[in-house]
Amino acid sequence: MSDATLHDHDARLSACPACDAAPLAQRIAAGGGGQEDIVLSLPTIHCATCITDVERVLNRHPGVRDARVNLTLRRVTVDAPGMSAEELIPVVEGIGYEAHELDPAALSASAADRQGRDILMRIGVAGFAMMNIMILSVAVWSGAEDATRDMFHWISGAIALPTVAFAGQPFFASAWRALRHGRLGMDVPISLALVLASAISVYETVQSGHHAYFDAAVMLCFFLLIGRYLDYRTRAVARSAAEELTALEVPRAFRVTTAGDEPVPVVELVPGDLIRIRPGARIPADGEIAEGSSEIDRSLLTGESIPVPARPGVALSAGEVNLTGPLVMRVTAAGRDSSLARLTALVAAAESARGHYTGLADRASRLYSPLVHLLAFCSFLGWYFATHDLRLAVNVAAAVLIITCPCALGLAVPAVVTAASGRLFRRGMLIKDGTALERLAEVDAVVFDKTGTLTMGVPQLVSLDPIPAEARPVALALSQGSGHPLSQALAQALREAGTEPAPLSDLREVPGYGIAGIWQGREVRLGRADWLGARHGEATLSASWLSLGDEGGQGAPIRLEFSDRLRPGAEACVARILGSGRRVMLLSGDAAPVVQDLAQRLGIAEWRAGVTPVEKAEALRDLRQQGLHPLMVGDGLNDTAALTEAHVSISPASALDAARTASDMVLMGSDLAPVAEGLELARSARARIKENFAISLVYNIVAVPIAIAGFATPLMAALAMSLSSISVTLNALRLR
Repeated sequence: MSDATLHDHDARLSACPACDAAPLAQRIAAGGGGQEDIVLSLPTIHCATCITDVERVLNRHPGVRDARVNLTLRRVTVDAPGMSAEELIPVVEGIGYEAHELDPAALSASAADRQGRDILMRIGVAGFAMMNIMILSVAVWSGAEDATRDMFHWISGAIALPTVAFAGQPFFASAWRALRHGRLGMDVPISLALVLASAISVYETVQSGHHAYFDAAVMLCFFLLIGRYLDYRTRAVARSAAEELTALEVPRAFRVTTAGDEPVPVVELVPGDLIRIRPGARIPADGEIAEGSSEIDRSLLTGESIPVPARPGVALSAGEVNLTGPLVMRVTAAGRDSSLARLTALVAAAESARGHYTGLADRASRLYSPLVHLLAFCSFLGWYFATHDLRLAVNVAAAVLIITCPCALGLAVPAVVTAASGRLFRRGMLIKDGTALERLAEVDAVVFDKTGTLTMGVPQLVSLDPIPAEARPVALALSQGSGHPLSQALAQALREAGTEPAPLSDLREVPGYGIAGIWQGREVRLGRADWLGARHGEATLSASWLSLGDEGGQGAPIRLEFSDRLRPGAEACVARILGSGRRVMLLSGDAAPVVQDLAQRLGIAEWRAGVTPVEKAEALRDLRQQGLHPLMVGDGLNDTAALTEAHVSISPASALDAARTASDMVLMGSDLAPVAEGLELARSARARIKENFAISLVYNIVAVPIAIAGFATPLMAALAMSLSSISVTLNALRLR
């Protein structure tokens, strides 16, 4: 059994049922899954009930051997030999959950959380060794002399040397990499202090000296590892957003040939190929409709919440979803040339650029490390030329290195970020990136997406009043027979009003138009206004029509209006941000009237409608070129490039996997208020970080002269260093 498989088994034993940390997707990555496994993204699941519902309906479906949901990644992996994702997606969507196919081959092997466990293991070893060495040190401090003292020193060395070699490995490896590239990182003085303290202690033990500093070396290692772990915990163990986007690309298509439909990998498609797109399937490439009529869900790419009609000649983009009717499309671009692939490349480039941000601690260490080495070296030279005592000069130099060791500096940022992260988490916001809080404090402009961010992204019937009581059962029977988002919203409103469906016959959906059926010998329809005989100009973007009449559909059409409900806390959040003096913008792929109405409701003066994903990213880039530090809040695939282009980004937990991965922070609940709170807390956190740097500076101003003067042994230096670290941590905890 492989290590990854063993870890997967351990995770199953330790995880709660609602957080199953060992999905089949990890078995695939570890080499334990079969090639028949299907991975579906489930962006709307959020709790244990969702897991149970999805797994139950899939496991009951004929041909499915096993289905496991991963709530963290919002995915389900299905073991169903011989089946396709197109067969399983309607099963999941039939119980109300959105589903998209992911390409398992595009998902990189998910390494287990080895780094965190590795650091914790080293902390445990260092802590256990430190306790044992301190017991021996107490005996020496209490007056043990000669052979007894030497024996305790040898025992301490036997414990300390392998401990420092093992627990200090992260610092040694980092320092070696820095030196190989000709630079001095923060880990170079740390490593030098560990090596010097250990070497001096061995020398003192061999010479039967009165003092050995094994306890100082191990204690130093222990506290520094705690700082390293706090820093690690603030960073996301998540895949690149570009990888998530790649996985969203449809892995295969059905090419139309003289012999019939032929399944082929999308990478083999060339311009001019004809491919068949079934209802409910995602568009695998860019192209133009050659045959058929349907409705297209473009929300992944544009954020437009209302499906658009599609007929021959209409251009389609990879990543869009065909809703109602079968289509034949002529390919114009596929694979790396598709719009989705170009968006992926844009995201990857933006991620790389944003990764160049340097945190406050990193900037401070660039000046700090050379200064520490210079002080230690000057102390060594000064004491050696003054006394010609090499042993004393090395001891003083080691004490200077230890007492100036950037432990407090290393803890200054992660301690504050950890405290602030805990407070924000309790308010419903999860920080994924270690530098996100620092970047959030610099924000002076906030850009919001509309659908799914400021609004819930789900159509809602404005009122049932236009529908006569006798027509409501017919309306329910029609609406629940269609998968159109507006039909589903109408059906939900009617069911909540206690309506029972009327018995209809010959129920059929007309792709691109609506749904029709026979009631009491007459044809009734629910669908597009022009299909129902509405007069020219009566239709609006946010309206659907219901007609009860004869076979010609000549009855008076009833106008039903839908709206997108505001996300809880949206008004208060925007008002609070505007009140802080920050600039607020609204960028949306929706139509201008809808965007303008929302902007006016929220008091947002700057807004743009019909914005493409590339234009959103360009808008964020323009803000940065103006010297601003924009925060982007978005949830869709169309926002992913903008999320990575922004100075810092936030997405709701209901967002698409790629958007959540691209963002620095995730809103765990539906309330938008934590965004405004996070902006204020970030500024408070930055103030605490600067206070911690001040504490570290004052400590060094007081302690360094004492060490240079020769009044501090390496042990005293380690104790002083620990005191400074505790002070920094306590100051950070004030944020809680």
